[in-house]
Amino acid sequence: MTGAPVPDRAELARIVRETVSDVLGTEPEDIHETTDLKGDFDIDSLELMDIGARLETALRVGIPVSDLTGAATVGQAIDLLADRLERPE
Repeated sequence: MTGAPVPDRAELARIVRETVSDVLGTEPEDIHETTDLKGDFDIDSLELMDIGARLETALRVGIPVSDLTGAATVGQAIDLLADRLERPE
């Protein structure tokens, strides 16, 4: 994210919720910090990859698949993304 401001956590959460809801065909209000995409929405690997690709584009940062698969909840994914944005590799 060279030169671009890093979104604060609230803005990042909004971006993640909107991205996830777009891919899953739900409303952003249906996605919460405690949402478990696998358990609550039975997300598959293709949907997860789509979410990752969209977030990479929106945030202009590389996101390893392990970051997305390693997060049990949406809140954990937001925390991982916030950390990556603050310390890009």
